[in-house]
Amino acid sequence: MYIFKLHCLLVAALSTAALLSAQTPVSTNLTATPAALAALERNGKRDVNLHDPSTIVKCKDEYWLFATGVGVNSWRSKDLSHWERGPRVFDKPPAWITNVVSGQRGHFWAPDIIQHQGRYWLYYSVSKFGVNTSAIALASNSTLDPDDSDYRWTDLGIVIQSVKGDNFNAIDPAITRTPEGALWLAFGSFWSGIKLIQLDPATGKRIAADSPMHSLAHTKAIEAPCIYRHDDYYYLFVNWDACCRGVNSTYNIRVGRAREITGPYLDKDGVDLAQGGGTLLLATDDAFIGPGHAGILKDGETFWFSCHFYDGTQRGASKLAIRPLRWSPGGWPEIAVGPSR
Repeated sequence: MYIFKLHCLLVAALSTAALLSAQTPVSTNLTATPAALAALERNGKRDVNLHDPSTIVKCKDEYWLFATGVGVNSWRSKDLSHWERGPRVFDKPPAWITNVVSGQRGHFWAPDIIQHQGRYWLYYSVSKFGVNTSAIALASNSTLDPDDSDYRWTDLGIVIQSVKGDNFNAIDPAITRTPEGALWLAFGSFWSGIKLIQLDPATGKRIAADSPMHSLAHTKAIEAPCIYRHDDYYYLFVNWDACCRGVNSTYNIRVGRAREITGPYLDKDGVDLAQGGGTLLLATDDAFIGPGHAGILKDGETFWFSCHFYDGTQRGASKLAIRPLRWSPGGWPEIAVGPSR
């Protein structure tokens, strides 16, 4: 099943027509029925075609997110509702990439971003199909505004790398800062699941080459972590099952929580995510198919939950959804009923 993830990350840079031709089989019986349209409205149908959206961040008066694509794609918005394309992070791929992944031409996967110490740190991944020959790297910029004279992405190189024989896969980075100012990077896809390493807050790189690598979650098909702190807990969101099959995708988002960022993360039933636990948060709803790559933005007192999904009314095109998020009396995240953005 891992090959579906890899296949998706290639075709995300292609046209929708190319995406459709690569999916076999593809159901075509989903149309814009009232039920399908209602499901899309509930779940935040967007006109933004992307895959693997990052956490949303703000620069000046604009919201920004980044996504899988050649050179790393970016999108910008004034209101979280109307989005337009921003510039690619890289016009040319950093030279080191071909030494890590032979034949790689600058198609980068599943980025994540944080504003830290007056700069924006963008973590992105590069890999080779079907194997865990992969690396997560870091790029930095003082601003996301391309009209600013200080706008300039600087590639800072590899943060963590996996090679054949390792029991993990260094893709799908997710960056988290603790209230004490410590930085941690979650990542992983299939193999032995979701991992966590500590970063040096001064450099954004691994705090030490021999620092512990913590195992957070594992099941047969798992990837796309996101860690978010709310009140006294860290919440770990992950994806289960298969992406990148259009309307046949089975992706769904699960969650667990822990008192410490290193875990253990338990679901509502007390099952450790490292032992196959995970409470279902968001799954297919009629034409809203296979949601994936969770992100959370707190904007004022409002929480927003972002992800991609496959639009059943558009033959499985991958779109952006932004939904209101609330917290239950017991402290668990819930996708709220209300206006989407």
